[in-house]
Amino acid sequence: MRADYSELSKTIAALAEGETDTVALMATVACELHNADDRFDWTGFYRVTEPELLKIGPYQGGHGCLMIPFSRGVCGAAARTGQVQLVDDVDAFPGHIACASSTRSEIVLPVWNSAGTLLGVLDIDSDQPAAFTQDDADALTDILAATFANAT
Repeated sequence: MRADYSELSKTIAALAEGETDTVALMATVACELHNADDRFDWTGFYRVTEPELLKIGPYQGGHGCLMIPFSRGVCGAAARTGQVQLVDDVDAFPGHIACASSTRSEIVLPVWNSAGTLLGVLDIDSDQPAAFTQDDADALTDILAATFANAT
């Protein structure tokens, strides 16, 4: 099963309507995304909790790393650069942090509110190599922008 981003966008918008709490929004998005696509082995957020540091937030799947500095890994790269990270082979990514040995590919997207504040990153891992495309990145970016625009 592949994500129907158009439907997901509508569902998440309806569930999140009027909500501004970042953690509540992250929990809702993680749940909806994780259950929408067979490629999504681990789906969750790492929150900016202090300068240059991400801490685990709401997620679905096995355990995740508790803390990730901006200077390390795919999540750190997304937070540090503000750019989506599409990684076809995590073993080929310099400094990849192996939170789960089953992960083969990954997409990580920065999460911003409308004020331009980096709230964290959305991390989706797959046990399949090269599981994610630019179409995934574009659709997920749109969902995150709409969902977190008014987050506090």
